[in-house]
Amino acid sequence: MAFEDFSTKDSVVVVYTGEGKGKTTASLGLTVRALGAGWRVAYVQFIKMWEVSEHAFIKKIMPEYDEKLTFYKGGLGFFDAGDLSSKATKTEHKQSARKTYDFTLKCAQSGNYQLVVCDEINNAVQDKLLRESDLKSLIRKRHAKTSLCLTGRGFPEYLLEYVDIATEMKKIKHHYDDKFLANKGIDF
Repeated sequence: MAFEDFSTKDSVVVVYTGEGKGKTTASLGLTVRALGAGWRVAYVQFIKMWEVSEHAFIKKIMPEYDEKLTFYKGGLGFFDAGDLSSKATKTEHKQSARKTYDFTLKCAQSGNYQLVVCDEINNAVQDKLLRESDLKSLIRKRHAKTSLCLTGRGFPEYLLEYVDIATEMKKIKHHYDDKFLANKGIDF
């Protein structure tokens, strides 16, 4: 098949899911690509409340991309993850997830952004902080020219019919399993 037999879409839905590392990293790469193309990007995080290296990077580039990049950190940390869990109550987690979702939906529907990244939204759904129907609504109600990137573990399989690109990150080996903590600059 020749390239002239192909067409392009006005927007796509990209999912990075699975148990392996690299979902947020892939979404950051997509953000860099979109900004490089001159797009307006909203990067929204649903879980991470603590300072991670991507926050330092985003803060540094914000002045350069002032009109092009919106960053929103709406999470209260891990929910129901044993020793790694946030001290927030389930109600507080749900309220934070809803507020972050509402901000995300507003960005996705506005037509002001060519890409809206929803980092860890799948985890918020998997942890029942948001409903699967919220995820479906976000996909279906976005502006026709706004692409979405949805990251996190446990993307609902039945929603794949509404997605254009889906990648499952599969863990083959991770040093955490050998009781090594995450490394700054690699894992966070």
